[in-house]
Amino acid sequence: MTEPTISQLEPMPDDWQRALAVVAHPDDLEYGCSAAIASWTDAGREVVYVLATRGEAGIDSLEPARCGPLREREQRASAAVVGVSQVDFLDHRDGVVEYGPALRRDIAAAVRRYRPELVITLNHRDTWGGTSWNTPDHVAVGRATLDAAGDAGNRWIFPEPAGRGLEPWDGVRWVAVAGSSTPTHAVDATDGLERAVRSLLEHRSYIEALTDEDPEAYARGFLTRTAQEAGRRSGGRPAVAFELFPR
Repeated sequence: MTEPTISQLEPMPDDWQRALAVVAHPDDLEYGCSAAIASWTDAGREVVYVLATRGEAGIDSLEPARCGPLREREQRASAAVVGVSQVDFLDHRDGVVEYGPALRRDIAAAVRRYRPELVITLNHRDTWGGTSWNTPDHVAVGRATLDAAGDAGNRWIFPEPAGRGLEPWDGVRWVAVAGSSTPTHAVDATDGLERAVRSLLEHRSYIEALTDEDPEAYARGFLTRTAQEAGRRSGGRPAVAFELFPR
């Protein structure tokens, strides 16, 4: 029996200048696509992070009132490693983020504020492929981001941000989903991979609560394996894979 053919990943579009990355928690981008972001900022492109929560429910041994500020600090330091200086938090409650108009409105407002051509988010499907179950926060934020990319351009949907000076923005050309089990495109991660490791390592408190493995060995091993897997479908070099939704 012959093995099924695995489709090759196309290069990501590069004719854009501004991107907005919208995810649920601190560390979501570092596990998903920070090597690509490092490459983009190196090329002079602008990337802004928007997080739905501060990850305050993410460490079992640390109560949310202490955990949230700690994880916010780690996220800002992590973003700086890959050239991102603007990090916003929407202050939805970690662990119980709800898909719906309130979340779509907040993300649409961010799209109108920063006017990106490319929007990035994390896997919005129920699983990571097979039976590896996704979390409700990732599903809600990913789905809301796909919808809000369109909402942002319609002045009659969520008119409140327009009243605060955030005029409609219909310039989103693509939404790129990291962590998808059905990727379509890839970015060469060779130049950004080392900084991606350092960026993930800024989430040391979370990593130390998650695993007994040495944090650097854990971060390097996870990101290297992921980049090599994507690379096998994109020319052999380490890569970050995305599922691209044109608009």
